[in-house]
Order: sequence, then C-alpha cells, then structure tokens
Amino acid sequence: MNLLRRHPIALVLIALVLGSALRPLPPLVDAGSGLPPAEVDLVRPTLYTLLAPVSDVLDALTFLSGERAVTFLLIWVPTLALWGLLRPGSPRRRLVAAVLAPLAVILLGVAAVLVPRPVPRLVAADSTLTVIDYHAHTALSHDGRRGWTLADLAAWHAAQGFGASYVTDHNVVFNGGVDDPIRLLPGVEWSVYDQHVIALGAVAPVERSTYGRDTRAMLSLFGALHRQGAIGIASLPEYWRNHWGDLDEFVAAGADGFEIVNCAPKAIGFPAAARAQVLRLARSHDLLVVGASDNHGWGKVTCVWNLSSPSAHGYRSNRVIARPIALAQGQWPPWTAAYTQPWLMLAGLSWSERSSWLTWILVILIYRAVPRRVGDPPGIGILARSLSLKILRLRPPSPPPPPLPPTD
Repeated sequence: MNLLRRHPIALVLIALVLGSALRPLPPLVDAGSGLPPAEVDLVRPTLYTLLAPVSDVLDALTFLSGERAVTFLLIWVPTLALWGLLRPGSPRRRLVAAVLAPLAVILLGVAAVLVPRPVPRLVAADSTLTVIDYHAHTALSHDGRRGWTLADLAAWHAAQGFGASYVTDHNVVFNGGVDDPIRLLPGVEWSVYDQHVIALGAVAPVERSTYGRDTRAMLSLFGALHRQGAIGIASLPEYWRNHWGDLDEFVAAGADGFEIVNCAPKAIGFPAAARAQVLRLARSHDLLVVGASDNHGWGKVTCVWNLSSPSAHGYRSNRVIARPIALAQGQWPPWTAAYTQPWLMLAGLSWSERSSWLTWILVILIYRAVPRRVGDPPGIGILARSLSLKILRLRPPSPPPPPLPPTD
C-alpha cells in the first residue's frame, strides 16, 4: 500500500499495459473486410521495440485526426498544468512542473512530425503483390515540407515496406523517372471545385478553370483523364465533406475509384459507416478502392498500405491494409481523444512491445522507489547499492599503513 501511495502512476501504467492485452487490437486490418490480413506482417525494428514507450507514443500522436488532436491538447495541457501546481513541493518546483509537463506533450507532438526514428515495415508473403501508395507529395506541393525531395519521399516509403508510390503533387505533373530505392510513378492531384482528383499515370497539364465552375464541370475531369489514358480517383476528405450526396454522379461520370483511408489529419477521421457505404458502391460498380498516406514530408510513419495484384482488375485489384488505431479515429467522438487514443495505443501493442513497456516502467520504478543512503552520489540510486564505492568513485584503495619501527 505504501508503494501504491508513493508511485501510483507507475502502478497504474503497469495495470493498463497488462489489462489492455485482454482485448488486444491486431497490428493490421483489411479496411475492406475488417479482418486481420493473413498474408502480411508488420515488422518492428529492434530499436523501435527497445524504445517502445517512445515509439508507440509518437505513432499514436501521428494517427490523431485533426479534431481529436485539438481536443487531446485542450484536455491534457491544462490537466497536466493543474497537476503540476497541485503536486507536493515548493512553489517554485510546482510552477516548473506546471510548465514542463504540458510542454512535454507539445514537444512530443513536434517530435512525432519532425524527429527521425525507426518505423514499422509491412512485409508481404506473396511476392506477386506490390505494396504501393497511391497518393504522396514532395516540396513542389504548396503544403509540402520545404526541401522534401523525390529521394526523401522514396526513402520514406522504402523504410516502411512500399515497393512503389505515385507522386501526386498539387496541380504539378510528375512524369516518373525514379526507380531507386523504390519506383516512383507518374501522377498529379488536381484541385477542382471543392474536390481533389488523383490522376494516376502520365498526363498532360489541364486548364483547371474548365473544371472548377460547378460539380458538373468538376465531374467532367474524369472523362478528360480517360482520354489521356490515365485513371481518376476521388480523394478524401473532399468527396466526404463536400460531395457526399454526389457519389452516384461520380460513378456515372467515370470515376475509377475512391480513397477509403487517408492518413492526413483532416481525412483520417472518415467514419466507418461512410467507408462501408463507399465500399458497397465500389463493389457494385467494380471500382478501385485505395488507401493513401498523403505524405507531405510531415510525420515519419504511415497508417496504410495497398496490396496491388497485377492479375486482377477493378475492385479486386487492390486491398487496403491499415493500422487499427487509424481506422478508429472516425469511430470515437473528438472529446474522447484524451483517453481513447492512449487506450487504442496500448491495445495495439505486440507482446514484445508490452515487455519493453513493463521493463522501462519497472526500471524507473525501482530507481525511484529505493531510497539512497547518505553519501551515495546523486543520480545513481539503487545502482550505488550493488557497485563497490571503490569502482563507483574510481578511487584507488588506500595503501596499508607503514610498519611501526622496532622498539628496544
């Protein structure tokens, strides 16, 4: 009971890490069927697992939808500030804690976007399948990260198991020509009348004003892409937020498919019920459904991969494989993010990650729980008990006293 009173946070974390294993989430889910895919695996690098508490927290922050990210901060920042003010200690110590604790949350969010780190990699057992991304950007997009080159984009994808990616900068045509470390394919993302249309394949520039007058003009872009030998995909979140009542018109106009998962904060919250409706529409008309990282150089990890099969066409030619925590963004109201996002993170841990979490918690708990003896060097804690002071302080042993002279 004394341990619980003195270290409640560590013991609660242990209980949550173990308790979340009772109803675990699979590492990956087929966004079409809702079932874990049998033919792929999510491989976590050794360093990722060793640093699992940091790796998993940064991933969980990356996969927050825009609305949930705002409420996450609005709840956790003042809560941690209040905790800092109310904890025991001197006024100065409490004020420092009230500032540093909320700042830590903000800095973790920045780290999730900018700091290089190991990331999980998708591995497919079937070598005939191509792991592909249908929607990604470079610095040529107006909202792309400055200096984010084709080489950076290719390396980002290769690290996560992709074998190819379309480059779909905003209104800037990419004609291909990159094959290492993965193949970058030609494409573009046209912005026309409250809708983004992903054009896949070699295309020529179009006069966007022709397709920007109204919904009917926008839909005629699909026919124009067909005449160029390209295919057109309706991007999220635009058709969801701006053209939800026009989906049948998209099909009639010749849309080749729809994004059903998009990792961008503005699109990752696509509701499961809406995704199911689009899947039914695509299945009935044999249309392509795809997932999109929508990478702009911000963030180090993807929430989705595609398994493209060269032997199939239409709806059956592609499977969308996603992280469950990403799909869940549309299932929980934004105001729940402060507790549902940590729970989703813990429920998705592998047993190796859980072991890493428990090890780190116990090491810190032991370090903080065992009192130091008077005279122990600061910062050593329990280690001072097991190391000899001779080694610890790097002091040579004292020489024996000289013998006493003989007496008469």
